Amino acid sequence: MSQGTRLLSIWGTTFAVAALLSGTGSGGQEKKEEQERQEGQALADSILSQWKRKNPEKASDWVAEEKERHKIQPPADNSALLQSGEQGKGHVYGQYTERDLLMWSRETEKLVVEGSRIFHDADALRSTVAVSCDMCHPDGANTHPETYPKFQVQMGRVALLRDMINWCVEQPVRGTRFEPDDERMRALEAYIYAQRRGKSLEYGKH
Repeated sequence: MSQGTRLLSIWGTTFAVAALLSGTGSGGQEKKEEQERQEGQALADSILSQWKRKNPEKASDWVAEEKERHKIQPPADNSALLQSGEQGKGHVYGQYTERDLLMWSRETEKLVVEGSRIFHDADALRSTVAVSCDMCHPDGANTHPETYPKFQVQMGRVALLRDMINWCVEQPVRGTRFEPDDERMRALEAYIYAQRRGKSLEYGKH
């Protein structure tokens, strides 16, 4: 982790601790402390995200840093494609090499990791109340992308995963919805699907 990133992380932690110590001792103290902790963390994450964008040369290893901060499922191992003994002229993977497979894996993981960054960043989600997706779904939990499409009561219609993402962005996050082809939407979908690796598809399930 770079020195700038480490300093910002320490600053964010200090901010959160200070928020916890500023409570009034009322009956709703625990709720107030948790809210202040989340606000402090969201602010620290937002500052860190801005610093990375302004200092790309110092944040070149952002994929590794995001993986260190959050649990992210790895992409599938496709090495068997090159070990099947069936490669050759006319085979769909006949002209590909280990280098190709490595590139596929890295590019796929980069999209998923970018989704993780947005998922945990209220600023990237354009939230007006400092709320990020992970506050309700730690590490992408309880999103169940394998159950879409399905009828969503709160929408009154059948929804795709991206429809539900936008509903969450507009409602609890209080942000601005993403267009279907927005790179941020693609990244969020990729991350949410990746976190449910190994689960069987069962569309329509509630």
